[in-house]
Amino acid sequence: MESIQAIKQRFGIIGNDTGLNRALEKIKQVAPTDISVLVTGESGVGKENIPRIAHQLSHRKHAKYIAVNCGAIPEGTIDSELFGHEKGAFTGATQSRNGYFEVADGGTIFLDEVGELPLTTQVRLLRVLENGEFIKVGSSKVQKTNVRIVAATNLNMQKAIKKNKFREDLYYRLSTIEINIPPLRNRKDDIHLLFRKFSSDFAQRYSMPSIKLEDNAIKTLVNYRWDGNIRQLKNIAEQLSVLEEDRSISNQTLKNYLPKGADSSLPAIISGKENSNDFNSEREILYKVLFDMKGDLNDLKKLTMELMESSNISEFKANNKHLIKKIYDSRGEKEISDDQIQVVPITEQSNNNEPKSEFDYAEEINAESLSLHDKELELIKKSLEKHKGRRKLAAKELGISERTLYRKIKQFNL
Repeated sequence: MESIQAIKQRFGIIGNDTGLNRALEKIKQVAPTDISVLVTGESGVGKENIPRIAHQLSHRKHAKYIAVNCGAIPEGTIDSELFGHEKGAFTGATQSRNGYFEVADGGTIFLDEVGELPLTTQVRLLRVLENGEFIKVGSSKVQKTNVRIVAATNLNMQKAIKKNKFREDLYYRLSTIEINIPPLRNRKDDIHLLFRKFSSDFAQRYSMPSIKLEDNAIKTLVNYRWDGNIRQLKNIAEQLSVLEEDRSISNQTLKNYLPKGADSSLPAIISGKENSNDFNSEREILYKVLFDMKGDLNDLKKLTMELMESSNISEFKANNKHLIKKIYDSRGEKEISDDQIQVVPITEQSNNNEPKSEFDYAEEINAESLSLHDKELELIKKSLEKHKGRRKLAAKELGISERTLYRKIKQFNL
């Protein structure tokens, strides 16, 4: 059996991190079997190397190896791609087609981004894992296949299961052996090693001298967070190789190529909650506005009744000081003085010198609309007017994205 170092050389894997070595040791032990493997890790860490190793070190190495990106295939055609279809099964199916599971019989299938599979397809895949059976789209004939399945995902599968986006039974079938690839920021000793390898490769490809980092630049490189992992590091190495005439890269030059500031070595703050979609954010804002308005309305009603029953303005203000202060604070205004409050006596005469009845002073009170649609429209109009049509500022004040604001403007025909 090949050593870990030999596997690295054979498949072009760079690094000596203990987490990486542990992952390679696992796949080396599992490869000769037919056990299903689930590879987890962030996007860009190199998960695609594991299924290739599993295939090449197994007894299936002379059979087909097919890699399928589940997230790139439209939901309406993915069943046909994986399991095939019969002629006339759907519009445009002018002839029968063999799916990947039929073509790769005896070999290995790598299902990348398996967490993106529709639930209906997950049911079909579960059947393949349980007894090796599948049915083509538009057919009733059960077919057999003998494939080794290696899957990969960058999703948190436990959260996906709780949200009913992934079947729990399928997860346990796929993850007989689970292999996690550590993110690049946890492999600090490998970062500069990988950068030098990429720089050498690009120098050879573009027929130019290889770039080298100064000492301070190396420190910045190693301490950077690398959210895009190896893929991002490779892109930075290629940009520097092609665009910089000076082959010695200073710290400042490197920082110019790193997004969001190259000196950000602090860990990113990640909320424990999932980011809500735009609809939920807008709904929460509207609910808050409505509850605040309801509270203010109740306070105003109470003050109005007190004022109507009181003949002494000073006494009225003293008894309701906290409510008056609350209302002025919420409006961002200063409290007015006693002499600014005018009380119109009920005995006021009309123009025709006839005394008004109590019904003459009654006003028609229209119930305030509590429609989310109306409140949303009103808030968007006010914000756009306030910022003189500048959508970026309006979206920021409303707490929604510019894209969502553009959609709302079009929806409401503003």
